[in-house]
Amino acid sequence: MRAKLSFQIKLFLYLVAFSCLLLVVLGAFVFHIVDNQMHHDLGNRAKVQASEIALIPGLSQKVIAHDNAAIARLIAPLSQRSDASYIVIGDSHEIHLYHSSQPQTINQPMVGGDNDEVLAGKTIISVRQGGLGVSLRSKAPIYDDNGRVVGIVSVGYLTSYIADITFSQLAQALLFGVLLLLALFGFSWLFSKNLKKQMFWLEPREITLLVRQQKALMEAVYEGVIAIDEHLHILTINRAARELLALTQPEAQLVGRRIDAVIETSTDFFIAPKEPSERHDEIALFNGRQVIVNRVPIELPEPALHGWIFSFRDKNDINTLSSQLSQVTRYADNLRILRHEQLNWTATLAGLLQMQRYDEALDYVQAQSKEAQAILDFISQRFQSPELCGLLLGKFASAREKGIELQFDPACELGALPAALSENELMSIVGNLIDNAIEATLKVDAPHAPVELYLTRSGDQLIIEVADRGAGIDADIRPRLFEQGVSSKPVSHSARTGSEHGIGLYVVASYVRQAQGMIEIADNLPSGSVFSVFIPYNAIAHKKK
Repeated sequence: MRAKLSFQIKLFLYLVAFSCLLLVVLGAFVFHIVDNQMHHDLGNRAKVQASEIALIPGLSQKVIAHDNAAIARLIAPLSQRSDASYIVIGDSHEIHLYHSSQPQTINQPMVGGDNDEVLAGKTIISVRQGGLGVSLRSKAPIYDDNGRVVGIVSVGYLTSYIADITFSQLAQALLFGVLLLLALFGFSWLFSKNLKKQMFWLEPREITLLVRQQKALMEAVYEGVIAIDEHLHILTINRAARELLALTQPEAQLVGRRIDAVIETSTDFFIAPKEPSERHDEIALFNGRQVIVNRVPIELPEPALHGWIFSFRDKNDINTLSSQLSQVTRYADNLRILRHEQLNWTATLAGLLQMQRYDEALDYVQAQSKEAQAILDFISQRFQSPELCGLLLGKFASAREKGIELQFDPACELGALPAALSENELMSIVGNLIDNAIEATLKVDAPHAPVELYLTRSGDQLIIEVADRGAGIDADIRPRLFEQGVSSKPVSHSARTGSEHGIGLYVVASYVRQAQGMIEIADNLPSGSVFSVFIPYNAIAHKKK
């Protein structure tokens, strides 16, 4: 089986073949032009010489007298100085009287058959077969004193001589053509190599397969994917993206349009940044649907930016999975905490019974039951949401296990939620703020001060306040605290990017911003921080599909 030539070699050979063909055609055209110009110039030169020789004084008398020797003495010096191939003198009967190249033809008829016009008094230029071969010649009449034609002067250039002159003049052009051909060889090789480099050294068949694979992959992925160029025009959009964004147009009608004319959003995702920047797992609103978006720049080997790839998925899908996982996690944590506390209670009760201190055992049981019932009654009476009650009970037990008390402000009370805030989003905000406060409290030495929670509706806004007596937040990271990857949890309170840090407060800020609310951070003197969240009830609810 013969090995197939690569695309680079094929392109190089095609360019070389085309260049050679072009040079051949160009050379033939130039040769034709030069040859025609040479015939024109030498024909006029022969005409001038023939006309001047015919006017030499005394030539007509010598022709009439057929004085061949005298004619030879008169014309021979001119023949030696002329560049013509031959000079011929003939009489009115077309008989040679002088021939500069063939003296043996004297007194023989002139050949060519082009003397009639000359004998009629015309000077002509013609190409005829003569005694020496084919030649370009001019013939002029010789007049006597009475104006009668008595002879003929013929000055000619052999076509072989003309060809030699033409080729000598084309020799330099031929050398230039060879150098140009070599330059074209080099250019063709560099061009084909650079083109192959631009194709990432892939063959056309490999590129075709890659494009088809990309198309199939785009249609197979569950997430929506959109590619745009540096001018924000859509390059490709897959079916999942069109379905998520409720776009009824086919891909062909969307490609080429500006993305901000197709997708409505309040974020800055589609504002071209000066520098390439990746953005991951950000919550945004696309055409009224909450999605989680990633943005990655398209960069070629050149430093210029060539566009972006956006991938996004429905936030509700993530919420459903997250909610289920959170419920399982909370249930497992609560079971673990209750088991741990139950073991402690059982051990204490067993010790009291073993010591036969029955009254103390009874008081202990009643005290434990009363405390647990009190917190359960408070939470269930003040908050209507069962999910929120479960979250607060779990956080209370978790904090207690860590040696921290979660205190609820007596004014806590919450019925209906703001229209722009879902129950899952509220639980995420409250849970993350409590976790953050507990982590901050654990940084200081025991005994630990309680973490305080205030959650209520005040007028037309929902207020959430979480206060701790922890180490506080450094001023240098406070402006960036709600950015993804920035956290106050690591040692030395500096910002750090990691998989377990810098996510909670970022999610809180995203939910609050979507609900058109605001967050404030204040110092809880003498130490600690207070996070305050304000969410309006009259905000326009986002459409969550």
